[in-house]
Amino acid sequence: MTNFNLNASKATSQFFPSHLVDRSLWPLMLSLSLFSLAISAVLSMHGYAYGGQLFIAAGILTVAGMLNWWQDVIAEAVYQGHHTKRVIAGILQAFNLFILSEVMVFLSVFWAYAHSSLSPAIEIGMVWPPFGITALDAFGLPFLNTLLLLSSGAFITYAHHSLIANERYGLIAGIIFTILMATIFTSFQYLEYVEAGFSFADSAYGSAFYASTGLHGLHVIVGTIFIFIQFIRLLKSQLTTGHHLGLELSILYWHFVDVVWLFLFAMVYYWGGGASA
Repeated sequence: MTNFNLNASKATSQFFPSHLVDRSLWPLMLSLSLFSLAISAVLSMHGYAYGGQLFIAAGILTVAGMLNWWQDVIAEAVYQGHHTKRVIAGILQAFNLFILSEVMVFLSVFWAYAHSSLSPAIEIGMVWPPFGITALDAFGLPFLNTLLLLSSGAFITYAHHSLIANERYGLIAGIIFTILMATIFTSFQYLEYVEAGFSFADSAYGSAFYASTGLHGLHVIVGTIFIFIQFIRLLKSQLTTGHHLGLELSILYWHFVDVVWLFLFAMVYYWGGGASA
């Protein structure tokens, strides 16, 4: 009876089309650390004692949880062979659904901006931007950031084609330029926030502006980390011409960030700011 069960488990692990993940403490640790990160962020923003220290500690735990979880996933994909064609297809389908959920998130932000701008309330003078707020020039830093982000999308696509063609130099150069441009984009956006003449608390315009651009900026940072992890995997020879799912997902995520920025630039910066002024 024992031998029959042992053989059955071996057959299941060999022929079952999906990947049954092993038990892990990292999802639990990451959930608790993210919850602590959100709570400590609110405490820090409202000036509670030790709020900043708790936020830093929760951030360190979050990063540690992500790195260890990613390490396990990479081991399952590269060394243990769990990512078969069927499993890869399932991961791609799940990631596409994740992108769809992200589309809905940005759609809600754009809807809030459109609602406030198309019918400005009487409290803000029934004009958009409201009185007292000088909108940012769409053809200043925002336009430069547009060129940077679109160029980074071209470079990461070049890196992907270089990997398929087994051209290591083009792959490395494409990823490095993508990370560099993404970092410059984030730096310029920070500079834009510093020089802006309004804050998040300045009427519906400030709230809608920082909610939309800040949410996109957060996605740029996440996408940059995503691509940087793939660059480390490349240096460790974990990406091949036939198996590079992580890089493909990072490229798909980055193109999503590019497309969202085009809508953001057109609506928030051009139409809702400089064009209407």
